[in-house]
Amino acid sequence: MSEPVSPSAVLSLESTRDVEQDLLHARVLIVDDESMNVRLLERVLTRAGFTNVVASTDPCAVTALCAAELPDLVLLDLHMPERDGFGVLEDLAAIGGGRLPVLMLSGDASEDAKLRALALGAKDFVAKPFEEREVLLRIRNLLETRLLQRELARQNARLEEAVRERTRALAEAQLEVLERLAAAAELRDDDTGQHTQRVGELSARIALSLGLPTEQASLLRRAAALHDVGKIGIPDSILRKPGRLTPAEHEAMKAHTVLGGRILAGGQTPVVCMAERIARHHHERWDGGGYPDGLAGEQIPIEARIVAVADVLDALSHPRPYRGAWAPEQVAALIRDGSGSHFDPAVVEALFRGAPQAAAAA
Repeated sequence: MSEPVSPSAVLSLESTRDVEQDLLHARVLIVDDESMNVRLLERVLTRAGFTNVVASTDPCAVTALCAAELPDLVLLDLHMPERDGFGVLEDLAAIGGGRLPVLMLSGDASEDAKLRALALGAKDFVAKPFEEREVLLRIRNLLETRLLQRELARQNARLEEAVRERTRALAEAQLEVLERLAAAAELRDDDTGQHTQRVGELSARIALSLGLPTEQASLLRRAAALHDVGKIGIPDSILRKPGRLTPAEHEAMKAHTVLGGRILAGGQTPVVCMAERIARHHHERWDGGGYPDGLAGEQIPIEARIVAVADVLDALSHPRPYRGAWAPEQVAALIRDGSGSHFDPAVVEALFRGAPQAAAAA
């Protein structure tokens, strides 16, 4: 009684068949100015089972044929009129075909001819008249290498995509944690829990009104929501104090910018790096009188200049434990009055130009 065939053996057989089918379906381009030589090679390949053979007797048409047919192997004659095999190899190298395997077939089997052909990029050299089995073995060897290289390239592309996807997932997970941390900090200062999201939306609209790229505005929408993440380290006794802060308490409150910068420091993604700049610098002033670093004018990152305006507008427009909401006219007047001192004038102009609903009272 015969032994049963194992599943692994069946898979191995199927894999072998697949490789053989790929090999026989590989596209082979024959280039020889003699029609008789072309027909001979076509018969040899057809008898061996190859099904995708293209031929040309015009060496000057090889580069165009390669672009159109995308061959896996070129069988190339050496001595041809107008453009010899050496010239064709140079043409292929010029169009980036250095990885395309070329089997040189020539009656000139001199050492100089072989070495020159190999130096110009040919992968193998067969002397005419050739023995059929030998040329088929060399063709198969070159095609096997070609197909393995192609499969390796596909696998590398899949791996690179998997790495990119994993990196995106990790970045999203990191950002989600930070956003939840920012939300936790916000709920201690804003009972609605919507301030950070409104600041993000308004900042993105201001960025677009300034003419910043859409991609940068989209990053800003998410990064701006983390501007007050440092408040997670500010005591409730200060953060929710109903009255005016003492000088010492105000200094402690100002530390949320430094704390936010530290929390977000070392980020590897554009949105977290942007969020770090915003968290640290959104209380800087255009005239240099802000904190924590006393930056002035364009020393302040553009994202922080935008969020500075959006943050003040939204914060004053909504109630806090220590005060009520301001009237829209009051908010608009304060922002206009602060243009050139507290705020970047271009950002203020962009606010009233690009966010008319938010600045309807101006």
